[in-house]
Amino acid sequence: MNSKTVLITGATSGIGAHTARMLLDRGHRVAVTGRNETRMKTFLDDAGHPDRLLGLVADAADWQATESAVTRTVEHFGALDAAVANAGFMSGDSIGAGDPTLWSPMVLTNVLGPALLAHAALPHLEATGGRLVLIGSVAGLKNSPANLYSATKWATTGLAENLRLHATARGVGVTLVNPGMIDTPFWQGAGVPPFALPPQPVAEAVCFALGQPAGVDLNTLTIRPMGQPV
Repeated sequence: MNSKTVLITGATSGIGAHTARMLLDRGHRVAVTGRNETRMKTFLDDAGHPDRLLGLVADAADWQATESAVTRTVEHFGALDAAVANAGFMSGDSIGAGDPTLWSPMVLTNVLGPALLAHAALPHLEATGGRLVLIGSVAGLKNSPANLYSATKWATTGLAENLRLHATARGVGVTLVNPGMIDTPFWQGAGVPPFALPPQPVAEAVCFALGQPAGVDLNTLTIRPMGQPV
């Protein structure tokens, strides 16, 4: 694909970081957001390509921070060709036996965050004929007992289709990427099964979506490791 400017939320580790590095290695311009300033500095130092990489400390669940991240990306690089709503996390408990104080930040990041990014980015994506990518989950396709994280990803699945219906008439593509078990810090403390995939195949899927020619709206990609039964 031709050189593009891509903004990725929550991209200092895991799938987002691998996607950012892959895009940089292929000659693209990348802006990344993250909440932790120290982690952001480490990522920027490790990733290289300072002429094509912009780091922005921002909370994906905060409207002003998200709007500022989009504005600063456009000001820095001149345009926005794609936005990837990658920021998200799992509280690691359940509605049946969990800590309710952990749920609000998770719901806001996983559900409100992509909506805020879409609202801020869509006018710029319409100008470039760009694409919005939402990182969902297989948990947004399959139910499990008392799993609020799964419910947030079901919301992402619905949001992706709602956004597609809105964006397609405006020349903007919308892609939902649903990873299965991926070996990233996301699962820290929960135990990663031995069949879990590395993050690179998901990053490749995002790049594949971004590389679709004009007029092609690739809507859903689901990526499970071999051996994952659900």
